[in-house]
Amino acid sequence: MIDQKNSERPDEDLPISKSQRKRDMHALQDLGKHLTELRPDQLASLPMSETLRRAIDESRRIKQNEARRRHLQYLGKIIRNEEQLDELIREVEAANAGSDEHTRRLHLAEHWRDRLIAEGDSAVGAFMAYCPETDIQHLRNLVRNASREAQKGAGVTHSRKLFRYLRECIDRDGG
Repeated sequence: MIDQKNSERPDEDLPISKSQRKRDMHALQDLGKHLTELRPDQLASLPMSETLRRAIDESRRIKQNEARRRHLQYLGKIIRNEEQLDELIREVEAANAGSDEHTRRLHLAEHWRDRLIAEGDSAVGAFMAYCPETDIQHLRNLVRNASREAQKGAGVTHSRKLFRYLRECIDRDGG
């Protein structure tokens, strides 16, 4: 989205070209457009100011093309002043179902689920090192239930619960 390489200039004395400023603003407007396309539950978890939240809510009511274009420019201006811009970009990309980050987190949760079911408590310690904010008792209970279920070949209910919990932990801790 935003060209981080060009925004970190080694020689700060050189002025930013007008073309680069326009590219940066267009990237921020694109980010604003992505934000307006997210579901309300996805927006709720994003780190943003109340001003930006209100502007996104307001953009949902705008139907005219020219008014929408101007409002996207306004969103870009607000986003430029956000304190946690890097984290906001990362979270928007993760919320996008087709993004590489989303896919990576899904595969990571699958990997941990399979490892936890296969190895048991030894893998629980490794996961706790990876995601230290995890509730260990809840995790052990989920692993135990999923392991029993896998041994019996009874179904996938507990395995799915374990997977969902792992996804929450990975998303929360930025895995």
